[in-house]
Amino acid sequence: MELTDLLTFSTVARLGGITRAAEELHTVQSNVTQRIKALEAEIGTALFERHSRGMTLTGAGRRLLPYAQRMAALSREAVLAARDDGEPKGPLSIGSMETTAAVRLPTLLADFHRRYPAVRLTLRTAPTADLVAAVLDGTLDGAFVAGPIEHAELVSTVAFQEELVLVTAQRWTSLAALRAGTPESGPTALVFRTGCTYRQRLEQAFTEFGWPSAARFELGTLDGMIGCVAADMGVTMLPRTVVERDHVQRDVSIHRLSPQHARVETLFIQRRTAHQYSALQGFAACLGGGDRVIAA
Repeated sequence: MELTDLLTFSTVARLGGITRAAEELHTVQSNVTQRIKALEAEIGTALFERHSRGMTLTGAGRRLLPYAQRMAALSREAVLAARDDGEPKGPLSIGSMETTAAVRLPTLLADFHRRYPAVRLTLRTAPTADLVAAVLDGTLDGAFVAGPIEHAELVSTVAFQEELVLVTAQRWTSLAALRAGTPESGPTALVFRTGCTYRQRLEQAFTEFGWPSAARFELGTLDGMIGCVAADMGVTMLPRTVVERDHVQRDVSIHRLSPQHARVETLFIQRRTAHQYSALQGFAACLGGGDRVIAA
């Protein structure tokens, strides 16, 4: 069984399709397809169901996935551990929600780069669910995600405390005005793709407001989200720190939410059994704080 085949398999499983997996693995789609077919032939059963929306795991694929994730993670950690001489250098892959990357990380990353210029840091943005999966399969060394996260294989540090707010076009000066001026089904919810914790919070709030069937419109970037809100296409939920930047606040209105919807912790997560090599230790030192195990 080829380790590269298992890495390819776990990447396709996480991303749900050949195209995105090929992009992340920096290879052509035909190579990804060939490796999946080779693994299925070796095991003697189909690992994916192919359909118009992408690929989903079969029962056999779901049983294989945790083993493939552990083997891929151990392989990467073995290389990093062998090369680690105590001086932070080499590759470091960190993931983040886009909102955190836009507001919270620039100062932290600049400080890290000044301290450890020999580290080649790669930052990848994605929704929380995708980031958790990438940390578990070893694709990422660590990631900033929205809490709470329940997984016994992860260790976390509370990195930031955020207040989520409802964000609307500037003309909606209150939630009462928004309720009175929108259809009975509610305004359009502008959301990131499935797996985003802020999307889940917005959908929960909409249900509480009596808008469970409101239309959803998915956007892929933070700038696109804010632009559509400013144009009165719909409403969204974002951290106050994102919206209170000068170039954003002048175009939108901010509405406070009840604590159950507003309070969220941003966690920095790592695999509990991952080798703590020097570059990752240096990053944790810049972040500060103590670790705690998230029990399942």
